[in-house]
Amino acid sequence: MKETDREAVATAVQRVAGMLQRPDQLDKVEQYRRREARKKASVEARLKAAIQSQLDGVRTGLSQLHNALNDVKDIQQSLADVSKDWRQSINTIESLKDVKDAVVRHSQLAAAVENLKNIFSVPEIVRETQDLIEHGELLQAHRKLMDLECSRDGLMYEQYRMDSGNTRDMTLIHSYFGSTQGLSDELAKQLWMVLQRSLVTVRRDPTLLVSVVRIIEREEKIDRRILDRKKQTGFVPPGRPKNWKEKMFTILDRTVTTRIEGTQADTRESDRMWLVRHLEIIRKYVLDDLIVAKNLLAQCFPPHYEIFRSLLRTYHQALSARMQDLAAEDLEANEIVSLLTWVLNTYTSVEMMGNAELAPEVDVALLEPLLSADVVSALLDTYMSTLTVSHGWSHTEPGWREGGPFWTGRNLLHWRMDLPDGYYQTTLPAIVFQMFEQNLQVAAQISEDLKTKVLVLCLQQMNSFLSRYKEEAQLYRDEHLRDRQHPHCYVQYMVAVVNNCQTFKESIVSLKRKYLKHEAEEGVSLSQPSMDGVLDAIAKEGCGSLLEEVFLDLEQHLNELMTKKWLLGSNAVDIICVTVEDYFNDFAKIKKPYRKRMIAEAHRRAVQEYLRAVMQKRISFRSAEERKDGAERMVREAEQLRFLFRKLASGFGEEMDSYCDTIVAVAEVIKLTDPSLLYLEVSTLVSKYPDIRDDHIGALLAMRGDASRDMKQTIIETLEQGPAQASPDYVPIFKDIVVPSLNVAKLLK
Repeated sequence: MKETDREAVATAVQRVAGMLQRPDQLDKVEQYRRREARKKASVEARLKAAIQSQLDGVRTGLSQLHNALNDVKDIQQSLADVSKDWRQSINTIESLKDVKDAVVRHSQLAAAVENLKNIFSVPEIVRETQDLIEHGELLQAHRKLMDLECSRDGLMYEQYRMDSGNTRDMTLIHSYFGSTQGLSDELAKQLWMVLQRSLVTVRRDPTLLVSVVRIIEREEKIDRRILDRKKQTGFVPPGRPKNWKEKMFTILDRTVTTRIEGTQADTRESDRMWLVRHLEIIRKYVLDDLIVAKNLLAQCFPPHYEIFRSLLRTYHQALSARMQDLAAEDLEANEIVSLLTWVLNTYTSVEMMGNAELAPEVDVALLEPLLSADVVSALLDTYMSTLTVSHGWSHTEPGWREGGPFWTGRNLLHWRMDLPDGYYQTTLPAIVFQMFEQNLQVAAQISEDLKTKVLVLCLQQMNSFLSRYKEEAQLYRDEHLRDRQHPHCYVQYMVAVVNNCQTFKESIVSLKRKYLKHEAEEGVSLSQPSMDGVLDAIAKEGCGSLLEEVFLDLEQHLNELMTKKWLLGSNAVDIICVTVEDYFNDFAKIKKPYRKRMIAEAHRRAVQEYLRAVMQKRISFRSAEERKDGAERMVREAEQLRFLFRKLASGFGEEMDSYCDTIVAVAEVIKLTDPSLLYLEVSTLVSKYPDIRDDHIGALLAMRGDASRDMKQTIIETLEQGPAQASPDYVPIFKDIVVPSLNVAKLLK
């Protein structure tokens, strides 16, 4: 206490010191004293109230404990009295056993008297019930059946209570009511028949279906009551529980399965479209059934049955089982496509489960797949392997099979030719890509992944096809070279072959753009060999074959060049120009990318053949006058060729004069009158055309006819010491020109 007092005094001193820090606060000492006095009085009042409340609570608790003690003593006394009375009444209870037995017998006799009328009328009730069942009055029949079963069960229960081990009396009662079980089975058959036709019955006579549901619901209530009594007494009447509700759903499940399986009316042998027809019938039946179940059937069943949800689940399971059975069969490629399209697309589309009339009860997002991912993957693998061996392509179009109609003879090239947009081409690209389109369209209906796989396969097939196409074009050219009169329309078909290459390239690009997503394009491009190179090679060979045809016709006139006849006034170049122009009128049917290259190559080849004639040493000029006339003629003919090829290339916006300049440059060497400048002129020629060889120079000097042996040797040896370097864009023209096998030493003589 002393410590507490000291702490209180110290606290008070601190508070007073805080109040009286300035001299002017001494005037308020009295005011501070009154305020502190009021606070002290308030605290003391609250303290007294709290102590008083605690004391009242303690007093009340003690009072209740005292009352509880008295109650416990009273209960203890009462229990002692009850125990005493019970020991005294044991003998009395044992003496009442006879009374108890009499009460049981009285109860049984009362039940027998109560059911006596029903017992004697059992045969009549059985007949009436049978008639009601036959006439379809199921509710009334069930009412009488319930009366019979109630009488039987009541008697058997009383017998069970009196003597549960007396099987003889139980058997007697059961045999007397033996017809009851038969009536129950017969009534059940009628109920199941109605349920099997429930989707038809609900439209024609919904009352009958409601009666069936009411009967089943009654039986469910009786089953529950009997099971509850079994827990208390252990007694269960014969034939119980019936579980008709469970059997009802079993019947509905079996009916749905049978209905779906029964929609297959055809087989592959009788109808090639059997699966498409089968799936369409399933779609129509299931959609119609579910709409009826949602709008009509659900109104005939209690809400807690959730009949529509149950039927939806049943249909889904039955469809899944049926689709698995179909997937396990040996399906053809088109059948696999039909099945997967139906399973993956049609089933969840607005044509079936996504139909507006089924919403919102049916949410396609919550439906499980009809086929597992493994089964779908296996079907896709089968489909892809079927396409690979080619019997999965269109059966009506030429196939890919080796030896099929598409590959026979020259059919690959001679497929019907048309003239779209003024260009020769065959229908081959259209046929090929029509097959691709057909397979890609059906693959796109199934899944994006399959579409990509089929596109990859199409490109692989295209690559193989182009290799064969190239071989056929080469064989076709070789066949023509053996006999230029055959095949008929060779030039037109070779033009079509070249044009087909451009069409193939455009179609491949279009196919990728149409069926390939951007994110997958890079992977597919990397996985496929470049077909542009193959197509360009085919087109190049085709153009080369056509030019070969041109120059075979020009061979006779080319042989006239650089001869005495030519020098005296031959019209060989005129004929060459007319022939080339005539051919290129036909070549105008070649598409621009290849026609442009072909004109350039024809220009180069024409100049090259002209220069080859120069190098053949067919003529050697004997005088400056002859050299002048020959050179001037060469320049004029170079201008003729230049004019011709400018005319042919006029639509391409590019000049192609450089080749003809070569003829002019050679003519300048021949025209030169001062032999001392010959080395300088030849050097200029070599610098312009680095691919010119010493044998070319020797032949050119031999054609001049005035160069001495020493001059020839000096020029050739000097040029050999510092060969010119070709520019990167230089196109060789002398490289392929072969000088007749006269060695340089002979040329120098």
